[in-house]
Amino acid sequence: MDELVSAGAPEFFSDSGAPGGPGAAVAAARGLRRMAGVVPFGVYMALGLGAPLVAVAIGAFQSPNGGFTLGNVRIATHGEYLHGFAQSIELSVVAAVVPGILGLLIAYSIWTAKRGSILRQVAITASGVFANFGGVPLAFLFIATLGSSGLATRWLNDLGFNPYQHGFSLYSLSGVVVVYMYFQIPLMVLVILPALEGLRPAWREAAANMGARTWQYWRHVGGPVLMPSFLGCVLLLFGSSLSAYATAQAMTSGTIALTPIQIGTFLNGNVVAGQQNVGKALGLGMVIIIAIAMGIYVVLQRRSARWLQ
Repeated sequence: MDELVSAGAPEFFSDSGAPGGPGAAVAAARGLRRMAGVVPFGVYMALGLGAPLVAVAIGAFQSPNGGFTLGNVRIATHGEYLHGFAQSIELSVVAAVVPGILGLLIAYSIWTAKRGSILRQVAITASGVFANFGGVPLAFLFIATLGSSGLATRWLNDLGFNPYQHGFSLYSLSGVVVVYMYFQIPLMVLVILPALEGLRPAWREAAANMGARTWQYWRHVGGPVLMPSFLGCVLLLFGSSLSAYATAQAMTSGTIALTPIQIGTFLNGNVVAGQQNVGKALGLGMVIIIAIAMGIYVVLQRRSARWLQ
């Protein structure tokens, strides 16, 4: 045996940890078993996200006769479609920042509440329900409440104040922002609570032992640690409001120039001859905006994870 090894015997004579040995085969088998659980999710992502994304990217640069063209992108970045992008981004920024701040305050109140209390459990459960309530039912709820003939509008009118006579309209961009807050604030509560839970009590105690006041703790310790998570959650809200379609469409019937509504118009077949693929160019623009936002989100989450492990 020693002669074979010294003469350069094949690898299968090596120990269990060497390449080609039994240990390597067992390790490879274990790796395959670990990967097996990811395969269904990978197939789902490839069919549900990857394939449509490739189709949209190809169609955005495809002319009606099948050739390559930049005309679709040129049309999608000018005129009413450019205005739609601008309004969608404006709506998403407002519907992310304001609910982000309000959701953080509510989440902080829940976090400071006694663990196991009924109020805490009810608040978390209600946030989960409200965050997933949207679409046509949500639009109908607000139309029946704050519409021009809604219940709350009539009450306010009886009190001598008609909001529609003071510049407010549920069917405008500001009205859509108000509706979006219904599910954006609970969503912020759900996504920021884990970050608040990651703040270690020992940090607060150490700051107090060194004579720091509450505002000094949040200024120099809690705030800097929580800020990346907060900004990441705001970006998550931005993506949620940017991609929302059914609620705004049901409320405004497409009277507001928003990119998701414009894409829906193309999907419904209401297109000008020769511009069939402009909707795909709009979709590609949405994908690019979301990709940039999610890229920044990943960077912020990695930074916050170093502190909140």
